[in-house]
Amino acid sequence: MHHHVILPSPQVRQARLQLVEQGISPASSIDRRVVQSWQRSLIAGLSPVGRIDCSDNLTGSALQRCRGLNQALIGHSEPVMEYLFEQVRHSHSMVILADSQGTLMHTLGDLDFLSKADRVALRLGASWAEHQRGTNAIGTALAEAQAIEIHGSEHYLDRNGFLTCAAAPIVSARGQLMGILDISGDQRARHPHTLGLVSTAAQMIENSLVLSECRQYMVVSFHPRAAGVGSVAQGLLAFDEDGWLVGANRTGLSLMDLPTLPPTQTHWSALFIEPLHTLESGDHSSPSHRHLLHTHHNTALYAQGQRPHTQRVHAAQATPAVTGDALSRLDAGDATSRRAADMARKIMDKGIPLLIGGESGVGKDRFAQAVHQCSQRRDRAWVAVNCAALPESLIEAELFGYAPGAFTGASRQGSVGRIREADGGTLFLDEIGDMPLSAQTRLLRVLQDRSVTAVGSGTSTPVDFNLICASHQDLKQAVTQGRFRQDLYYRINGLCLTLPALRERTDFLALCERLLLEISPNTHVAIAPEVMEHLRRFSWPGNLRQLSHVLRCAIALLDDDERVIDWAHMPDDITQELQAKPTVRQDTPAQNWADLSHKAIDMALENTRGNVSAAARQLGISRQTLYRKLHDRAARS
Repeated sequence: MHHHVILPSPQVRQARLQLVEQGISPASSIDRRVVQSWQRSLIAGLSPVGRIDCSDNLTGSALQRCRGLNQALIGHSEPVMEYLFEQVRHSHSMVILADSQGTLMHTLGDLDFLSKADRVALRLGASWAEHQRGTNAIGTALAEAQAIEIHGSEHYLDRNGFLTCAAAPIVSARGQLMGILDISGDQRARHPHTLGLVSTAAQMIENSLVLSECRQYMVVSFHPRAAGVGSVAQGLLAFDEDGWLVGANRTGLSLMDLPTLPPTQTHWSALFIEPLHTLESGDHSSPSHRHLLHTHHNTALYAQGQRPHTQRVHAAQATPAVTGDALSRLDAGDATSRRAADMARKIMDKGIPLLIGGESGVGKDRFAQAVHQCSQRRDRAWVAVNCAALPESLIEAELFGYAPGAFTGASRQGSVGRIREADGGTLFLDEIGDMPLSAQTRLLRVLQDRSVTAVGSGTSTPVDFNLICASHQDLKQAVTQGRFRQDLYYRINGLCLTLPALRERTDFLALCERLLLEISPNTHVAIAPEVMEHLRRFSWPGNLRQLSHVLRCAIALLDDDERVIDWAHMPDDITQELQAKPTVRQDTPAQNWADLSHKAIDMALENTRGNVSAAARQLGISRQTLYRKLHDRAARS
């Protein structure tokens, strides 16, 4: 990772214009990599001013196929990105994952920054390769194959000058550049530690990829200090049964002074004095057991070997084997959830719309995506739209698309809209109960005619998709109150399934084990029995989302040599609720839920001194959901 001096914007802009317009080489004070990137952008025929053609951006099925090809990268990156975004939340920033071609695969961002970012195509499917977007952190990190920060006027395109971006490459166990992790934000909010933060996060993803890719080999974790083994800073080397090096992370290569990974050309004996079987002695079940190895350059390293394995069993309770289709992989043993999955399988390819109900946080979105992955359209587009997160003024343009120049601020290229992106695949409308009535009317027409007309256009386009909707609201009551169209309700309600709340499920222990495995797939983590019993009896107003956040935080608080979650690792607010509040068994009558929900909200607001955003995070629900609950309670009182 190489930091460079950030110069004043006028000085940088003048140097860039002199290079582009007069061919004058910039002064040595400007980072060499930035200058070389400007030169590559110039050779690519880009102009620093004017608009950029975004016609090559991937949408619909093409984007879905590209995401499918990058499934491993996305899967290992998403948990790290969520953790990373928590560190930069409310800083006018986005966390972005791009593939090896610079195409955006996954994004997380502050809503107040997204509208501005969208104007420079910081959205899924957009390409940020240098030849399309000029000098920028994603494209330049790809070109240089190293972490880099691009700030303000260092961007080749003037229209990107409001950005500050830091990006780091993600490399596979076999040395293949898989993608780029990036943090982009408003240049006025630049922080000098952002590059280090994103580089560390990329290293976490690499370590996860190595351990996953090489699970059939002996994986050696090592570090010059014993405490470094098992940390993000550890080196990783993978050896086959004959002792040949077959995989590594970049830290491992650096510690062994290996510039590149040479599969089948480097043997254990060429690296270490001690034989490989040294790692097979001792207590491998103990995380504190470290072997002392010596390289041929007399460097001492602490190491731990991990034998080839296919499945790990945790101490509290064995997680059911994850086999079968995507819906089966969600099955942890609860009969109600299993019945919902069985019914969804029977209708998913028969043109019957699916309506999923359930409280916030029960996993409606994961269930819907699993239905898509089980359907005959699994290889086609999956388009998810959160109706509650879209401004009312933009929801029609977002869903139905718009013609070029249809309204003030509209793109000159227009937009196909999310419904047309779903053509051939599955359209998932989450929180459909929050859709404005005007948009409901247009959606009903689309579902009736199976065609969509963009805003500002008189031409309709046929569409074909599976429809899945979800809502935490009682839509029948919304129909009675006039907030939801009755005819639309019956149009989307081919089969209605209600997912159980966490307090109602019978598979709590297995769910905890599965979450532990998802959050920390390469470390044996269990929960102390007393803590587990309190967790099991808690009401969980935020359901699975809240439980996941609590366990993720607890694992992060474990020391390097700890593998059991106890009270010391629980967030203070949750500990207070678990120990001080009366516990609620899973068989508590449902009529008590509203009162418990109100108490949980009141406590969260009290703990955060009325900060609604912080209270929502504590409860594991969205800010919009918390506002809605407060509004509904006020209306009833």
